[in-house]
This record gives sequence, C-alpha cells and structure tokens, in this order.
Amino acid sequence: MRCALLLAAAHAAPKTIVLNNGVEMPLLSLGTAGFDDAESEEAVKLAYKAGIRAIDTAFNYYNQKGVGRGLKAVNRSEVFLVTKTTPCYHPQAPPRYNISNPIECAMQTEKDILSNLEQLQEEYIDLLLLHGPNQFGAASCTKETCALDAVQWGVYETMLKKGKVRAIGVSNYCSSCLSCLLGGGRVTPAVNQVECHPYLQQEELLQHCRKHNIVLTAYSPLGGPERPWAKEGEPTLLDDPKIKAVADKFGKSNAHVCIRFQIQRGIVVIPKSVTPSRIEDNMKVFDFEMTEEDLNVVRGFHNGWRACVPAIPGPDGKDVPRDASHPFYPFNIPY
Repeated sequence: MRCALLLAAAHAAPKTIVLNNGVEMPLLSLGTAGFDDAESEEAVKLAYKAGIRAIDTAFNYYNQKGVGRGLKAVNRSEVFLVTKTTPCYHPQAPPRYNISNPIECAMQTEKDILSNLEQLQEEYIDLLLLHGPNQFGAASCTKETCALDAVQWGVYETMLKKGKVRAIGVSNYCSSCLSCLLGGGRVTPAVNQVECHPYLQQEELLQHCRKHNIVLTAYSPLGGPERPWAKEGEPTLLDDPKIKAVADKFGKSNAHVCIRFQIQRGIVVIPKSVTPSRIEDNMKVFDFEMTEEDLNVVRGFHNGWRACVPAIPGPDGKDVPRDASHPFYPFNIPY
C-alpha cells in the first residue's frame, strides 16, 4: 500500500498518514526526550487532553515508566506509541553499548525490546525504531556495521511477526545507511525519524524515503530551542522575523508555521513540551493551510544548519561537528 494522507472528517487538513504496512499514524505527536518520569507522565495526560494521539519515547530517554503510567490514565487504544532501542555498537551515547558479536547483538536487542514493553507496562508497541545505525558518528554504514544493523533488524522483524510491534522503522539514517536494510527480502522500514525543520528541510532525504515508501518523521521541528548546548548567536526559528511574517498572515505563531510546514509535506512532527499551554497550542495547526506561495517562502529558509549534531571546541574555540573529519561521517554526503 502506498503512503497516503487521510482526510480528517471535520476538516480538509490531514491528521494521519498510512504507513507502508497499512498502519495509520498521527501526523502530530508529543516528543518526550529530556523529560523525567514525572514530567513524562503528566505530559502524556496533558497531550491526550489536548487531542494529541501519539507519544514518542525511547529506551535511552529513561522515562518509559512515566510514559507508561501516563498511558494508563488515558484510552490507550486511541494512542499511537513510538519507542526506540539503541544500536549494538554505539559507544558515544548512553547506554554506550560496545557489542560487535552478532549473537550477543541479537540477544541484547531482544532484551531491550522486552524491557521497553515492561517499563511501559504495555503488551505491544505501535512503532519501534532502531535509534541509529551502528557506530553512528564513528564508522557508520561500513560492511561490518551494516551487518549489525541487519542483525538488529532481524530481531525487529521477529517482534513484528509475533505482534509485539505493529510497525518497525529507523531513526537518524542517511540514504547510505538505509541501503543496509533495503532489499534482500527484508521488511522495508516504515519510518525514518530525523532532525528536520525549516533550516534543515531534508528534501533530498524525503524524496529518497518516498521512493522506498518510507515516511519521514521530524524531531526538533522547532530547531531544538531547549537544547542545553545552544550557543549565543545560533539561529532561532521561534524568533525568526521571516517566519513571523508568514505566521502573521494567519494569526499564528512561528511554532505553528514550523509544524504546519512539515504536515503539509506529509512529514510526521514530534514537538515536545511539558507546559500545558504549549502542548495545547501545538494542536492549533489543523485549522489553517499554507498556500504554495507560503510554502515556497519557507522552503527558502533552508541553510543546512543542524541543532542536534555532537560538537566539540575547534582550534579557534568555536564548536565544530565532533566527527566531521571521519571518512564515514554520515552528514558529509548530501542526504
């Protein structure tokens, strides 16, 4: 089945998208990265009350118990739950796995999936994502790490067959890393979740994913304004006067335009907040529609800036991408 937007009954603006296996996914979700258990529990309840029907978490967000408690307080059957497991070889980020043996990798992946279910107190997960390619930022997409990706993907496919998950996908995959999982009789990833916003529009990756019937999901759709490593002078989407000029046409905010821009591109969006008013406000993106002229204006804001790349001080003291000099650094290729 081709990915297709479904029209909401009450309005022409689409609110869901159909994945390549027929599972329907909301276009707007609540992100929970950086939230603790208590914050996540409350945010899930607030999001549900506001009308948001999808929640995004991950094994290494360490908040799944809170998300699970929040889901117990709402109608779970109405909520699309997304979580992730960690690559087997990913020493740069928690839980800092350093597993290169395929058998150990498969065992750890299965253990992590079952731990996800236990922490969430759930019988199933709607969408399970591999959080990144193995050795992301160090040696991505080599023959050896592609092999580990395939091992973990095999475990995902098994969980899909068992009904523990309804759909499977990936996160932080460039085109070359995606090629590790395409073909060979494997289940095609349903989703690829990446950083995406008006400064980083991922148009080439979007078209590549569409070619393979993969839905793109945008994390940090507002440019990650809450990121702890933000530096003075970096771009800020929420304060950009050019985006405000578009927003003012509709009596909307910069955040509304950033979210709506992705929805009209058929991209799932996962803004995050624990503030009740902001969670409620994020839902106010289905009562207006940007014209092609408006979309073209926003398309002109792309400059390739990334908010979520690991950085270290360079020779001149300014931050530079930590792994940009590595021959397999994934962002040295166009997409």
